[in-house]
Amino acid sequence: MKKIWILTLILAVSSTIYAQDAILNDSIAQAEGDTLVTDASAFSAAKQVTNVTKSEGDSAYINNDFASAIQIYEALLQQGEAPEIYYNLGNSYYKTDDIARAILNYERALLLSPGNADIRANLEIARSKAIDKVTPIPEIFFVSWIKSLVNSQSSDAWAKTGIVSFLLLLISLAVFFLTRHIKWKKVGFGAAILLLVVTVLANVFASQQKSYLTERNDAIILSPSVTVRSTPSESGTSLFILHEGRKVEIKDNSMREWKEIRLEDGKVGWVPASSIEVI
Repeated sequence: MKKIWILTLILAVSSTIYAQDAILNDSIAQAEGDTLVTDASAFSAAKQVTNVTKSEGDSAYINNDFASAIQIYEALLQQGEAPEIYYNLGNSYYKTDDIARAILNYERALLLSPGNADIRANLEIARSKAIDKVTPIPEIFFVSWIKSLVNSQSSDAWAKTGIVSFLLLLISLAVFFLTRHIKWKKVGFGAAILLLVVTVLANVFASQQKSYLTERNDAIILSPSVTVRSTPSESGTSLFILHEGRKVEIKDNSMREWKEIRLEDGKVGWVPASSIEVI
C-alpha cells in the first residue's frame, strides 16, 4: 500500500511541474504588459488605469474617435499583450466596420482570457456579420464538452488550480497515514484519489491552453476576398473563394508566400500569406 501511495505522490509532484512552468511564463507575460492593462467596461474585474497614453486611448474611444483609439491600442500592443487592450481594439475596429480586424482582435483577446463571456459574445456578434458561413464537422458531444471545459479558464488559472489541488492532496495523504480512525482513513483516501485526478487534469488543461498561446495555428482572412487554390501558385486550380473575417486553420506553414489552410468543414487549399493574419 505504501508503494502505491509513493507512486501516487511522484505522479502528483511531476504534474505540478507543468503548473509551475505555466504560471512562470504567464507571470512574465503579465509583467511585460502590466502598464498596458486598464479597465474595460465589459470586464467584471476592471483594473485601474495607470498609463496616461492608455487613458487617452480610452478617452478617444469614449468620444467616438475610433481612428485615434486604434492607433493608441495598436502602439500599446507593441509593448506587450493584454486581453483588455485586444478587446477594446476589437471594439474600435467593429465601430469602424472593419469586421475582419475586429474578429482578429477578439480572437486574440479570447486566447489570453478564454473564460471571458463578454469577449466571446462580441466575437459571435462580429462573426455573424462575416460573409462566409461554414458549417463545422459535427463532433462527439464528449469532445465538445472537454473543449468547453479546457477553454473555461486560462493556462494560469488551470495551473493555480493544479497547485491548490496538489496541496490539498498532501493534506489528504497526511490524514490517511497519520490518523488511526478507519472513518478518517477512508475520507483521506477518497479525497486523495479525487484530488489526484483534479491535479493531473488541471495541469493537462494548463498545458493545452499554453500550447494554444505558443503554437497559434489559426488565422483570419483580412483580404476582402481571396481565391483558395489547389496548389501554392496563382496558376493552381481555383477551389473556392473566402471573404474577410473567415477563421481558418494553417495546415502547412512551411512556405513563406503561401499557406495551406483548412476550414471547419474539412475543406483545404492554398492562399497567399499576405491575405491572412495569424491570431
